[in-house]
Amino acid sequence: MFQRLSPLKPYLARYKGRYVAGFIALLITQIVGITIPLIIKAGIDGMRRHVSGSELLFFAGLILGAALIKAIFQFWMRWILIGISRDIEYDLRNDLFAHLMRLSQRYYNETRTGELMSKLTNDLSAVRNLVGPGIMYSATTLVTGVACLTLMFHLDWELTLIALIPMPLVSIAVKYFGQQIHERFEKIQAMYSDITERVRENLSGVRVVRAFCQEEAEMALFDRMNREYVEKNKRLIWITSFLWPALSMLFGLSFLLVLIFGGWHVLSGRITLGTFMALNVYLMYLIWPMIALGYVTNLVQRGLASQGRLWTIFAAQPDIDDREVPAHPVTELRGEIEFRNLTFSYNGVPVLRNINLHIPAGRSVAIVGATGSGKTTLVNLIPRLYDAPAGAVLIDGTPIRQIPLQVLRRNIGFVPQETFLFSDTIRENIKFGLSEASQSEVEQAAEVSNLLPEIVGFPKGFETLVGERGLTLSGGQKQRAAISRAVIRNPRILILDDALSSVDTGTEEKILSQLTRIMQGRTTLMISHRVSTVQNADEIIVLHEGEIVERGTHEELLAMGGFYTELYNRQLIEEELEKEA
Repeated sequence: MFQRLSPLKPYLARYKGRYVAGFIALLITQIVGITIPLIIKAGIDGMRRHVSGSELLFFAGLILGAALIKAIFQFWMRWILIGISRDIEYDLRNDLFAHLMRLSQRYYNETRTGELMSKLTNDLSAVRNLVGPGIMYSATTLVTGVACLTLMFHLDWELTLIALIPMPLVSIAVKYFGQQIHERFEKIQAMYSDITERVRENLSGVRVVRAFCQEEAEMALFDRMNREYVEKNKRLIWITSFLWPALSMLFGLSFLLVLIFGGWHVLSGRITLGTFMALNVYLMYLIWPMIALGYVTNLVQRGLASQGRLWTIFAAQPDIDDREVPAHPVTELRGEIEFRNLTFSYNGVPVLRNINLHIPAGRSVAIVGATGSGKTTLVNLIPRLYDAPAGAVLIDGTPIRQIPLQVLRRNIGFVPQETFLFSDTIRENIKFGLSEASQSEVEQAAEVSNLLPEIVGFPKGFETLVGERGLTLSGGQKQRAAISRAVIRNPRILILDDALSSVDTGTEEKILSQLTRIMQGRTTLMISHRVSTVQNADEIIVLHEGEIVERGTHEELLAMGGFYTELYNRQLIEEELEKEA
């Protein structure tokens, strides 16, 4: 078992001093406990010698004192050892979360959120039980078993050997059922991950479920998954329920053998009645460790199965890190961006081809093109949400792989295409971009996105809770909150990925007028399907099937009569049709 705990060694080592104290308390508890049968033996044998009442009281006092000392040290044993398991759980949860924060986007694209939630809750709890009660009961079983058997052999080795006749069957039962518990618990945890993911999807997409009247269908599917989960648990319960009575039955057989052969030894005068009683008490002491062996086996196998699942998270390494950062990296950025012969594929599918683009610091560049042309992928390469080929993306003349991630991303304000807000207040969602921001800075950022008038109109103002993923706000309000979150950082590079798609044209004009002031002196990249959003950019890039097919100002592109002109004319027709409607 301890060899299989090797991944947890760094965590166990942090508390080795407390473990030593806990094991000392454990040893004292067991040593004092095993003296009680010897006191009982002395008392019973003393009665046969017609000891006085005061001597009997003395033996009774010894038993009471030993029981009291045992209780005190047993309390400290549990307090220390189980307390350590909570501390290890705390450390492990922090390390897992920190590691998840370092993993690349690809990992989250390939891993279900429900599975991660299951590992961080259910599996982590099982590992805590492994390093707390699991280790404590294992040590208790070992110490009690060795001590009791040693004393039993000293009192009567023949009778002890007879009592141990059922023990090989105990070992066989524990080994077989332990393996079964391990395998079945792994399946249960995997099923729990499936259920967690299904619940998460339904809660996140509850409005879609209702819109398509799929409540009954989803409830039926969940019922089937829930039933399968219960059945898997029942199969595990069957194994554990069988193990405990089997161990109890084998110990009952040991008592039967001791009663028959021990009684014969007493009647023949080979041992005293006190020795016979002491042997029975020691055998009773062995019952709990051996029955606990079944409980410990259950805990250990569950814990080891969960440990394996948790370590799949640690085994995943980030694709994007600082391994190429030099010893003396850049610490500040001006915002000059260059794409140099960039070709990028995602999952083996080419998305961008031969992109060559130089954006001087402080310029605004708009990127337009049809859906799937690679616009979002292009800007995602700048903060290294995905990694471009080496040397293909540079900032201030430095390949971005040589810029520390913290420096790179601290200088970028990013409004992604899919707006995400945390289940917190509007203030905290805007401050997420700059946690130390003052109230005036929060208000200025909200004013830039034209969200301030609406926030002021809310009953609780900036303290309004936005609900999960911003559920209580409209699409436009969520986008504007995301814009405020980006600009409050005062970044050198501002990336707006279709950040105004959910606002009306009037609100768009107000936001753009504010953004024009904010964009002064900083590099800005805007992605939009609306020509009105991008027409005032210093340069407009037109992407088609992953390639730059046109570039220039609004007027220059219209004069070309190409893709951009077609997009512009189509939007003019759509606006005319909307007016007529």
